Amino acid sequence: MPRDPLSVPSDPIAATPTGDDPGRAGTARAVLDEVMTLRIALDDDQVGEVRTRFRYDTERPCEVLLTFHLGRPDEADWVFSRELLRDGLDALSGQGDIKLWPAYCPCHGSTLHVALDSPHGSALLEASLPRVRAWLERTYALISADEELGAGPTDAELAALLAAG
Repeated sequence: MPRDPLSVPSDPIAATPTGDDPGRAGTARAVLDEVMTLRIALDDDQVGEVRTRFRYDTERPCEVLLTFHLGRPDEADWVFSRELLRDGLDALSGQGDIKLWPAYCPCHGSTLHVALDSPHGSALLEASLPRVRAWLERTYALISADEELGAGPTDAELAALLAAG
């Protein structure tokens, strides 16, 4: 059986410097990973668990990446905005293929619901809201929301992209 790629221990507190990013003068690139076990609704009466890596890379400051390890050689990656995740901790956030919202479960306490929809299927997952919030706060310690706003493409770059295509 192939080795579980999420079994590599990671320090959920530490950011790992991985080199310099020429686009961010004086700031070392950092990646913040944390593996969490999310509950997944399998049907009306059955719940399973899926190990999920939450990843934030300062080279892509507007994004978060969730990698779902499905117990097969392949994994499912979902990339979405850090702002969407932040907003989903307090109220319904998102539309279309991803929606997030807070909830309370008597068995698990404060939770974050993550609803995913794709042409390959859909899933409803539940994470520990305090744990996700703590991880997200660590991402904002690396790059603030104000710094994130300045990291996106300029209006001229967006216009060039749209004109090209």
